Amino acid sequence: MSAKVRNVQNEYLRRQEAKESNARTYPRHFPLVISSAKGITVTDTEGRTYYDCLAGAGTLALGHNHEVALEAIRSALERQIPLHTLDLATPLKVDFMEEVFSLLPEELKDRSKIQFCGPTGADAVEAAIKLVKHATKGKSVLAFHGGYHGSTQAAMALSGNLDKKQHLQSLLPDVHFLPFPYEYRCPFGMGGGMTAKLSARYIENLLDDCESGIAAPCGVIVETVQGEGGAIPADLEWLRELRRITAERNLPLIIDEVQTGIGRTGRMFSFEHAGIVPDVIVCSKAIGGGLPMSLVIYKEELDVWQPGAHTGTFRGNQLAMAAGLATLRYIREHDVLLNVQKRGEQFMARLGTLKEKYAAIGDVRGRGLMIGVEMVDTAGPKDRLGHYPPHGELAAAIQRSCFQNGLIVEVGGRRSAVIRFLPPLTITERETEEVLDIFERSVAEALASADVASAPC
Repeated sequence: MSAKVRNVQNEYLRRQEAKESNARTYPRHFPLVISSAKGITVTDTEGRTYYDCLAGAGTLALGHNHEVALEAIRSALERQIPLHTLDLATPLKVDFMEEVFSLLPEELKDRSKIQFCGPTGADAVEAAIKLVKHATKGKSVLAFHGGYHGSTQAAMALSGNLDKKQHLQSLLPDVHFLPFPYEYRCPFGMGGGMTAKLSARYIENLLDDCESGIAAPCGVIVETVQGEGGAIPADLEWLRELRRITAERNLPLIIDEVQTGIGRTGRMFSFEHAGIVPDVIVCSKAIGGGLPMSLVIYKEELDVWQPGAHTGTFRGNQLAMAAGLATLRYIREHDVLLNVQKRGEQFMARLGTLKEKYAAIGDVRGRGLMIGVEMVDTAGPKDRLGHYPPHGELAAAIQRSCFQNGLIVEVGGRRSAVIRFLPPLTITERETEEVLDIFERSVAEALASADVASAPC
């Protein structure tokens, strides 16, 4: 690699750092300039190729530049359809809507509505909250510890992460947080299979307690697998109990499928694993086929808000509908969900073996191709469940080593101690093995490093 090529990449990075917001995140972990991408790989301006197990934070269901999405975009452009139509009808939009409805559980297919929102999942979350407030006249919103629903003021108010909202005023009021069934770090200090049962009982008691201090709620919002919270899958029986508890009290259940939806967990929608039907489904990321889109699907009896109750200039993104329609059909017609299930099992088996090998791997968890590996500080004090504290510095060191070895992975969870895998749903058996080979080598290198500090309190 010539010095000239390296200088070109460094110059791009210098110019980005000079002019882009201090709020930028990914360039701090992955100092590369991408020149091309295909499938699970990205190539930088120096000609180096990386396995991308971030995939646009789960946006690229079929990976980079999949031909079926590209062809849909090319076809739409050749037909000279309008690029943006607000909420006006087009044949493409109607076809896209019908495809989305066809994927829903039978109980929803013929009795649901759809609201197109702005391009981000956070906007769809905001729309969902407006929807249930209009429908129920309730005041409070119930969310969960460790949840993440976006970076707008209301979505941030619904999220567990304190760092990002610590110094912000006037967030959405009347948000109350409930214990999520995080078995490895049980919020009740119990574990042993009791976490989900205690969480469900706590929620039911809170809703029935006239002295709970919480004004009548308008809805409950939950991720079936917490993404930014550390790839924590909710116990399926707990999800069934949550659905029972909310249904018996006519309390709308909102499932945030922004990251879990469109096949990520091995079912088209993640709530299908539990056999439940929510009242509201929030979608974004992969549903646009790699292009910006978000929407809310909900039971038609909730559709009592008035025209203009939620709007957005870019809610008629026709190219996203074209790419999204093609992606949904491809997933349905090409056994992509089966591949997700098999590759998820492959990840979990290999990572489980690594957990037995390295004490610093505290927990391996996930569902489908939404997987987390929690790193722990074996020099720290154990909690009452016998688990070491989360080790964010070690996770960061592993992430750096992965990058140096040609693998892009994200970190998340408490103290950013969880290595997260979000590869394209089309990742092959061979690619999975190569990703895991790099990860294992990177874990060994990070642990062998002379100076990995303990995680701060």
